[in-house]
Amino acid sequence: MDIAIPNLRHLRVFLAVAELKSITRASENIFLSQPAITQAIAKLEGLLGASLFERHSDGMYPTASGEVWQKRVSRAIDYIQTATQEIVKDNTQKERIPKNLVALISTTQLRALVAVSEAQNFSIASRNLAVSQSAVHRAARDLERLLGVILFEKNSLGTRATKAAQTLSKATKLAFSELRQGIYEINALQFKDVSTITVGSMPLARMTILPKSILQFNERHPDVNINVTEGPYSDLLHHLRQGDIDIILGALRHPSPADDVIQEELWAPPLSVVARKDHPLMAKGVISAQDLAEFAWVVPATGTPTRQAFERIFNEADVSQPTRLVESSSQILIRELLIESDRLTLISAHQVEREINIELLTVLHFPLEHTRRPIGLCVRKNWLPTVTQSHFLSLLREISERFR
Repeated sequence: MDIAIPNLRHLRVFLAVAELKSITRASENIFLSQPAITQAIAKLEGLLGASLFERHSDGMYPTASGEVWQKRVSRAIDYIQTATQEIVKDNTQKERIPKNLVALISTTQLRALVAVSEAQNFSIASRNLAVSQSAVHRAARDLERLLGVILFEKNSLGTRATKAAQTLSKATKLAFSELRQGIYEINALQFKDVSTITVGSMPLARMTILPKSILQFNERHPDVNINVTEGPYSDLLHHLRQGDIDIILGALRHPSPADDVIQEELWAPPLSVVARKDHPLMAKGVISAQDLAEFAWVVPATGTPTRQAFERIFNEADVSQPTRLVESSSQILIRELLIESDRLTLISAHQVEREINIELLTVLHFPLEHTRRPIGLCVRKNWLPTVTQSHFLSLLREISERFR
C-alpha cells in the first residue's frame, strides 16, 4: 500500500496545537491564522481517517490517535531538524539562513531531494515521482537556496548528491518512515491494520525461522503485509539505516557494522560440510582438511562469516586453500552444483534440511563445532517498533528457541 506523506507544514501546525492545547495560542506561536490552522488539522484528519483532537471548554486534547501521531511526528521533525542543523553549521553565510528553517521546507522539496539522491538523475527522479522534470528541478533548487548549500553536482555519470544532500536525504527517509509507522498505528487502533513489515533476510533465516514466523504471524494479523528483501549484506544494511528496511535477519557481524544499529543474537548453529549423496568422501572413515582441499567448492563471497570459516579450515590445518571455487549465495545454484558434481560447500545443515531428508544431499563427518556463528536481528538503534512489529519480533525470538 502506497502511503501518502502529509504536508510538512500541516505537521508543524498539528504539533503546535497538541503542545499548546489551543488553536488560538498556536496561531500566535506560529504566526498562522486560526482558519488556516483549523483547515490544516481537518486535512490531516481526513488523510488519516481519524480524529486527532477532542474539543473541551478548557482546550484541545489529543485523542488516542492524536497521541500516537504526536509521538511519531515529533520524531520525524527531529530527524529533519537535526540534519538541517548539521548541514548549515559550517556555512560561512549561516546568518542569512532563516532561524525557522524547517518551517519553510516542504514535503514536495524533500520528496524531490530523496528521488534525485537515489536516482542520481533528474529525469529518472521525475518519472519515479510522476511529475515534470522542471518541477523536480525547481523543488531541488528552492531547497538549495533555503539551506544555502549545493545539493547536487553534475559529473560524467549524471548527477551526484553532495554530502549535504546525502545527510538530509537519509534524515528525510527516516522521518517518512516514522510517519508511515504512525499511520499504521492509527489504522490498527481502528481495527484496520494493513501495515507492512519489511525484512531484509539472509539465506539461513529464509530457510528456517522466517517462513515459520510469517505463517504463525499471519494467523493473527492476516491483513499485514510482510515484504522480504534479499541481497548482499552491505545493501541490506544500507537500506536498514535509511529506513527502507525495518529488520535484518541473518548472520550477525562482529564488531557491530555501524554505530547506529544494534544486534540481537537468536541462535548460533554450527556450519557443516555438505555434499551430494554417495560423494567419494563418504567412503572415508576420517576426513582431513587435506581431503577437503582436493575437491572443488561452492563458497559465498569474500568477507562473509561463512567464507571466513571456510578459509580457517585450511589455514589452521596448514593446508593450501582449494582453488576451483564457484562463488555464490544462491541456494538453488548451490544445490544443483552439489547434486550434479563432487563439489562441496560449507553451510548450515538447517538450510538444506529438506534436501538432506530426501537424500539428495548429505553432511560429511568433519568436526566443525567451533564454527558456530550467531544468527539474529539487526535493527536501527533508535527504531521504535509499532505494536504489530513488536509482535513479529516476539515470534522471531520464540521460534528461534526451537532451533537452539
